[in-house]
Amino acid sequence: MSTEAFDLLFDDARRQRFAELADVRTPMHITDLADPALDGLLAETEVLVTSWGAPRFEAPLLDRMPRLRAVFHAAGSIRNHVSAEFWDRGIRITTAADANAVPVAEFTLAAILLAGKRALVQLRTPSVTQEVWDGNLRSHALGNLDRTVGIVGFSRIGRRVVDLLRPFNGLRVLVADPFADPAEVAAAGAELMPLHEMLPRVAVLSLHAPALPSTHHMISTAELAALPDGATVINTARGALLDHDALLAECRIGRLDAVLDVTDPEPLPASSELLALTNVAITPHLAGSLGTETRRLTDSALDELAAYAAGEPLRHPMDALSLGRSA
Repeated sequence: MSTEAFDLLFDDARRQRFAELADVRTPMHITDLADPALDGLLAETEVLVTSWGAPRFEAPLLDRMPRLRAVFHAAGSIRNHVSAEFWDRGIRITTAADANAVPVAEFTLAAILLAGKRALVQLRTPSVTQEVWDGNLRSHALGNLDRTVGIVGFSRIGRRVVDLLRPFNGLRVLVADPFADPAEVAAAGAELMPLHEMLPRVAVLSLHAPALPSTHHMISTAELAALPDGATVINTARGALLDHDALLAECRIGRLDAVLDVTDPEPLPASSELLALTNVAITPHLAGSLGTETRRLTDSALDELAAYAAGEPLRHPMDALSLGRSA
């Protein structure tokens, strides 16, 4: 992992725990596995703990690590790190995506509740006049009672958002996900339905699908047009899920609001009109693990290491099949 990632993820207590769980050689932290000076160390390596800045594990690198049996990734997606050769060698890998889902779901919950009051939009309003104040008091378009929230993707994060919404009995929650089990969705307190049936019913649409070829621009002109006037689109997943040109057309005329923590491209160019619209709130990828929250990722990876050392089942394993349907 990068030096920045190591310094963020591993405080003294977690470095000590790492050393207690494994025979940690010097140096504990490596940034560049391609360095030939590491050949002797890599030849002995059975387990790696990785994070942001890790390489892609392809045949030439794997050949230098003949004893490698497991990789515990202290971050979310492993998509850019694994290869066909990695899977062929039977190396086990886990992800801290569940740990990373916690702050994303918390951020999304906050965005949903604030969207009900149009709070983020009104923060961008140049001034709060008496007219605005009086208009809010009279508006039937504001509030978190008798509203419907649509969750696109019953993923790790989507499930957590549904669970966090459960105490708010004024909100009805719908889920669209072709792979979800209706019984699981119902048990979580939501209702599963096709996306095209969900869209006309929701005041807030929150995206939690993975970025795959099949999900590219899954929310585009037709989907946005199906949303009711005044609806808010929230994206804390991947920017490519949302057609930004189609969104701009709707937000420009004020029909929809948007809260975007991810964009495509990321960040948006300074010339993007979305940045100037007062009914579009854009945050710089804040939802994922930041600051102290990143230590959950370390704890997840070290928990996997502890399970591996004890011969117990890994908690969050990934394989090629599950990777095909995840972020």
